[in-house]
Amino acid sequence: MKSLVVKHSVVIDGRKTSISVEDAFWTALKEIAHERGENLQRLITTIDADRQSANLSSEFYKAQSARQREMFEQRGIPVQ
Repeated sequence: MKSLVVKHSVVIDGRKTSISVEDAFWTALKEIAHERGENLQRLITTIDADRQSANLSSEFYKAQSARQREMFEQRGIPVQ
């Protein structure tokens, strides 16, 4: 069975690293970057700079959750 987690190589503040996330979350990151009018590399660098945990992948999940919350609220769907 093929793993759902995919490793992506990125450069953050001049250092090469890899990020392992599900493909759906990688796609969501690209969509978030597009919505903000920035490229994926810039979004990743911003998330890295603002992160509050040691795990960058966890911060990606938080960013996607925040995006979904905003989308629901814009549509008048209550979010707890």
